[in-house]
Amino acid sequence: MGSKNKLRRFKENETFANVHQPTRDELVGADFDLKGQWRTKVFKNDNPVILELGCGKGEYTVALAQRFPDKNFIGVDIKGARFWRGAKTAIEENIPNAHFLRTQIELIDHAFAENEVDEIWITFPDPQIKYKRTKHRMTNLQFLERYKKILKPGGLMHLKTDSEFMHGYTLGLLHGAGHEVLYANHNVYKLEGSPDEVTSVQTFYESQYLEQDKAITYIRFKIN
Repeated sequence: MGSKNKLRRFKENETFANVHQPTRDELVGADFDLKGQWRTKVFKNDNPVILELGCGKGEYTVALAQRFPDKNFIGVDIKGARFWRGAKTAIEENIPNAHFLRTQIELIDHAFAENEVDEIWITFPDPQIKYKRTKHRMTNLQFLERYKKILKPGGLMHLKTDSEFMHGYTLGLLHGAGHEVLYANHNVYKLEGSPDEVTSVQTFYESQYLEQDKAITYIRFKIN
């Protein structure tokens, strides 16, 4: 994507009512006025709040919001030029329960209050295979602690990935730490009984993986 295109998208994001772009200082300095107030100030309802972390173009966020109008969805990513597409689609198609937050995932517990989130989806994260990059792996123990802070008790976590490495790493970590694995499938499109919201919603890259006959894996779990 050219720099002109990026700049245009950044500027357009600033005009979108469904895009929220706090500064790092606002989040870390406890000045973020939406923390603990997403339902009342943003969605103006008492419905469940569901996050998609590393939402990319926002396809999953928008598709789930369309499918479940009685739930609130927030796509989170640091790359605003990417989720511009999802934010624009949500506005054009009048999907009021899809919003987007531009921030680093490391700051997620500064953007949401304790027990404010009902579910978290992680879709096709970078597996960060090299050992030195494990601190950036989105299901490592440090990240799970952040998610636990903002999830309500019993809140659900979902990991959908094309990386067998990420799938195996996460399963091993969850079992080792005593977390509750509710469902695990290493090929959701080939095995029967896969949850409908997992197989009926596909991202652009996911459809490409499927064309290449790549297995798509899925884990649903709770952080104890």
